[in-house]
Amino acid sequence: MSLSSKYILSFTAASLRLNEMIKVAKAAYDNNATDLKVVKESGVVFSPVKTRTSDREFREVRKRLETLTPEQTSLLIKGDLISQKQIAFLAVCKRYGFIRDFTIEVIRDKVLVFDFKINESDFNSFISSKILLHPELEAFSESTRKKAKQVMYRILEQAGIINNAVDKAILPQILQQDVINAIVRDEPVWLKIFMMPDRDIKQLRH
Repeated sequence: MSLSSKYILSFTAASLRLNEMIKVAKAAYDNNATDLKVVKESGVVFSPVKTRTSDREFREVRKRLETLTPEQTSLLIKGDLISQKQIAFLAVCKRYGFIRDFTIEVIRDKVLVFDFKINESDFNSFISSKILLHPELEAFSESTRKKAKQVMYRILEQAGIINNAVDKAILPQILQQDVINAIVRDEPVWLKIFMMPDRDIKQLRH
C-alpha cells in the first residue's frame, strides 16, 4: 500500500464520478492511449472547451485512474455496476490518503466490532488523531474541512460503503472473485478498505 506523506483534499472537486471514470478509461482503452490527457483533448468525455471546473474535475478523475493496475482498469470498464463502484472507490483510496485512512481506521474498525453507524464524533476524533501526523490539516480552513467531510460522505454513499450521507449506516461489502484477484495481485492490504478482516487477507496472500 502506497502511503502519501501529506493529505490532499482535492477530491472536493469531484465526488466518485463513476460514469466519467468509466468513460475516460474506456476512451483511453479504445484509442490505445497510455496518456489520459489525450482523452480530455479529444472532448469525448469532458468538453474540450477549457473551464476551470472541467479542468479540475478531469485532473482528479485522471489521477485516480492512474493509480489502477491494467487488470483493475479492465474491471472498471467491463465489470458489473457493483464491481465498477468498488474499483472506483479503490482508486479514490489509492489517490487520497485522507479517505483511505478514514475508511480503514474508522469505518473498518467499527465494522470489526459490529458497530455499523458513523457518528459526528467519529469524524472529529479522526481529525484530532491526525493533526500531529498531518499538520497540513491545520492549514486548511474550517470551510474546506467541512466540504471535505461532505464530499467524502457523498463518495462513500456513491460507492455503496454507506447507505446515505445523512444516516451514514455502514453497508456490508461483498466482493466478487475477480475483484479480489485484481486487488490481491496488486496489494492485498487494499482489501481493508472493504472491511475485510486481517485473517482473511492473510489467507489470500498464500
